[in-house]
Order: sequence, then structure tokens, then C-alpha cells
Amino acid sequence: MTKVAVIGAGSWGTALAMVLADNEHEVRLWARRSEQIEEINKHHTNSKYLPNINLSERIIGHNQLATALADVEIVLLVVPTKAIRETVKEMKKELKVPVTIIHASKGIEPGTHNRISEMIEEEFCGSEILRNVVALSGPSHAEEVSLRQPTTVTVSSNSHDASELAQDLFINQHFRVYTNPDLVGVEIGGALKNSIALVCGLTNGLGMGDNTKAAIMTRGLAEIARIGVKLGANPLTFAGLSGLGDLIVTCTSVHSRNFRAGYMIGKGKSLDEVLQSMGMVVEGIRTTKAAHELATKVDVDMPITSALHAVLFEGLHPKEATERLMGRVKKHEVEQLDISFLEGK
Repeated sequence: MTKVAVIGAGSWGTALAMVLADNEHEVRLWARRSEQIEEINKHHTNSKYLPNINLSERIIGHNQLATALADVEIVLLVVPTKAIRETVKEMKKELKVPVTIIHASKGIEPGTHNRISEMIEEEFCGSEILRNVVALSGPSHAEEVSLRQPTTVTVSSNSHDASELAQDLFINQHFRVYTNPDLVGVEIGGALKNSIALVCGLTNGLGMGDNTKAAIMTRGLAEIARIGVKLGANPLTFAGLSGLGDLIVTCTSVHSRNFRAGYMIGKGKSLDEVLQSMGMVVEGIRTTKAAHELATKVDVDMPITSALHAVLFEGLHPKEATERLMGRVKKHEVEQLDISFLEGK
């Protein structure tokens, strides 16, 4: 049995807490709102985020970060990307023993263009409290994980031992965990698929069908791989769970917030109206801004992401964005990616 602090009691944090509880770990689930923690501890439910789901009594809610983190050696960080730095700064003040941080968030930070592991490491720079950072990613809706439906994910770290630690922590008969040494690829794939899901939802909202969705997903994966390889990722990662797998589930499922948000935009809703009606974070919106900035910075062609950026932040009409994509100059489908960095590995 391992003591694990789960920082973030939204749907995904709660579902992962359930996996840990099923594996008989001691789980401390932290959230800011005292009424949410009271519900978790008194009724063993988290109805706002996972309706009609009963939680294990092994999951104990905390709204004090100090008590949630006391004497733990593993922290599972599951907060929105925009809250990562603030939360990590608070954690750093309370942690007394070295920890491995496993994060299950997906995004890129606008401005710095840092991946989440880089944000965490930057905040702990110079401290011996942080042992390792592990990313957990893959096709995994919280709603289905909480029902113990078969799910497969990937964990990745710059430390092989840390990846195996995370794998052993989570793996069970319902939740299969693979390891992948390509931390860059795992994080880039998990982040950028949200933007592609927004576009799939948007075209669906415009009345377009499966042909369009297949085109967006396929060419979207190509541009994710293009920038991923530019940043040092292994192209094979994007054919795996944190690439193609996560792209499929996010672009096709009714559970996908990004797809639903894109659908509403395609139906004519403004970005502000969409965010207000969703009531939860839509990671793809912030990630699209960061990805567009990053693509410009490293000189990588990402036409789908650029078109979405124009819709979200530059006032371009969704239908015009689609026409712009279809009117691009002719190209070869198969690209020659520069993978010389893999030689000798």
C-alpha cells in the first residue's frame, strides 16, 4: 500500500483516485472547495464531476494542502494547465520529503511554450524535493474509467525507474498501463489532440460528416507528428496510445469537452458563450494559442491549428476557415520527417 496525494478533484482526478483505491493504496484527494470535500467524505460521491458514481472509502478528501501532502512520496497532479504553476508553488511550500510527481494534465503553456513536465521542473529548480516527473496520457475518458471499462494509457518519464513506479501504481485488470521513454512525444500528442478535436467538433457543427472528420483527424495527426519530431519526439509515439489513440477518443466521443466546444462554435456560438455554457476547462482553446505561437517560433507548418487559431482569436468565420484549408496548394501526403536524431539511440 502506497500513500498517494491526488491534487485536483475534477472528473479525471477523481477517476484516477478510484483506480488507485481499487489497487488498495491510501488515497488523499485534494480540492479547494470545502463543500466538495465534505461530500466526498460523508457521501462518498463527487456528483458535480462524476454523477451516479460511488467512491471507495479508501479515498479521503482534503481541502488543506499540507494534510494531503503530509508524508507522501507520490503526488498525482491533475489540475488544468493554467493552474499548474500556482498549484506547484503551493505544493513546494508544504512538501517535507522528496516526491515523484505524476501529472495527468494535457496542455502547453502560452508564452513559454513549456510542456507540463517542464513547468513542474522549472518551479522545483534548485530543490531536492522533486525526485522525478512522470506524464500519464492516453485515450481515457474519466466517465468510462470510473465505470471500470477497459482502458489503456501510457506513462513516460526521463527516468525509467519512475515510469515503472507509475506503471506498478496504476495497472490492474481494468486499467492497463504501458511505458514509453519518449516524454516529449507523449506530452505533445496529449496536448495537441485537443485542438484537433475542437476542429472536428466545429466541422460537425457546420453540418459536415465523417469524411471531413476523418480528414481532419488524419491530417491533424500529421501536423502533431511534424512539430513533435521538430521538438525531438520519436515519430512512432504518435502512432500509439498518446497519439493516435488519444486523438480517436477525443475527436469522436460525446464525452469530449473539446469536441462539444467545437461543435457549439460551428453552430454559431461565440467563444465566451461556449466557455460559459461548458462550465469546465476546455484545454484545447489555450493549447491552440500556445501551439500556434510555437509553430511560428520553430517554423513548422500547422495549417489546421493555424485555421483554428484564426477562428478562436482572430474573428475568422468557421466556414471560411474550412474553405481556406481545402483551398491550399497541392502537396504530397507522405512526408519525409527529419529523424536523424534517433540514430545511435
